Amino acid sequence: MNNREIAEYTLEKLTKLGADAASVGVAHGSTDELNVDGGEFSLMRTLFDTNVGMKVIKDGKKGNISINQTDKQSIDEACATVIASAEQSQPDEAHRIAPFAGKEKFTLGVLEPDIAALYDRINEFLRTTKQDYPKIMMEQFIAQYERENALYMNTNGTEFEQESGEYSISSMFSAHEGEKAGSFNGADALFTDLNTPLIDLAGHRRLFGESERSLDPVSVDGKFVGTLIATPPLMADFLYSICGNFCSDGVIIDKTSPWIDKLGKTVASSGLTISSRPYAHEIVCGERFAEGFKSEDMDIIKDGVLKSFVLSDYGARKTGFERAKNHGANFFVTPGSRSVEEMIAGVERGLIVNRFSGGEPSANGDFSGVAKNSFLVENGKIVGAVSETMINGNFAEMLGNVREISRETEGGGRRVLPWVAFGGITVSGK
Repeated sequence: MNNREIAEYTLEKLTKLGADAASVGVAHGSTDELNVDGGEFSLMRTLFDTNVGMKVIKDGKKGNISINQTDKQSIDEACATVIASAEQSQPDEAHRIAPFAGKEKFTLGVLEPDIAALYDRINEFLRTTKQDYPKIMMEQFIAQYERENALYMNTNGTEFEQESGEYSISSMFSAHEGEKAGSFNGADALFTDLNTPLIDLAGHRRLFGESERSLDPVSVDGKFVGTLIATPPLMADFLYSICGNFCSDGVIIDKTSPWIDKLGKTVASSGLTISSRPYAHEIVCGERFAEGFKSEDMDIIKDGVLKSFVLSDYGARKTGFERAKNHGANFFVTPGSRSVEEMIAGVERGLIVNRFSGGEPSANGDFSGVAKNSFLVENGKIVGAVSETMINGNFAEMLGNVREISRETEGGGRRVLPWVAFGGITVSGK
């Protein structure tokens, strides 16, 4: 059966078994993958993936199941199981299947890959890295082309279909010179054509150069309160933590979010706007539908004011707040007007941080951990790389203490993020 036949058959079966409402998502995909380990090609393979996800509502109770088989016997067994699961769960009036939202098909990305050209680009990447950055050891490099056809249907008549294809790369590397070795780092990117050398994607040149410079670290003596310049990779990590701690279903339903009563109020510096924009032209194959709703771009924070929580349909119905217009993954922070160099020149003392290694932040947003792949700034100049340096602060306070936002951005096809300078961060050295 094709996707539509599977979806129609499944919905009919669930209805006959007693579901008051139901939805089904069917996806077929394939992945062509090329792997490099230790600087040498190690693997070439094609993978296939199939998924059928079902959700039912019966007497105000919900059941979910996902399977990877599409024959009728497997579907029949899964339908019986998900109905039984719903019958055994607790009723909750916030559960529902999304109302009718239309019928639409989306075609995104590149649907026919050029694997030979991808192979050539990988070879070029390895040669250029070795030539321009001789101290870099490429621990692993994975390049893929993924194609997927996905269909969502529900008993309220909604039909969303998406056919998409995209290239991706993911790297892990470190710098070495004699007995000296730097910390691991990595980068990843999505893209739809092979017109650009891979080394020019995902900030690889910047990260390679910084890794080589990190082989001779300087010491941070004692403790000081200064400026943290978060690079785009670190900003992505910070934003996921901030949304999880302050804006997501769990903390809003439990009313543990410090922002529970902050909608429409100032929660950040006036120059900060954080959005989720799956339709931005920089985003590769962005989300077009979720939970039976068509996705839209949305502001989370606009000019420092909290505009939206990142709530699912269930979370919205449970709390009375508005449902988020998308899943909140394609972050877009509005750039500033100054260059990164100008930002650095204005820092009296602080750190430029690429990675952060630490535990989950506390409920109020406190965080603490080790700054990785980071550089000390004193009197507007980069002094050198640092090692074993701790940073701690509070996300809510940090958002209210934005000093500068760069005009340059990075994002690798998943997001658009600038460098952001935050004041009031505690840095602890030896």
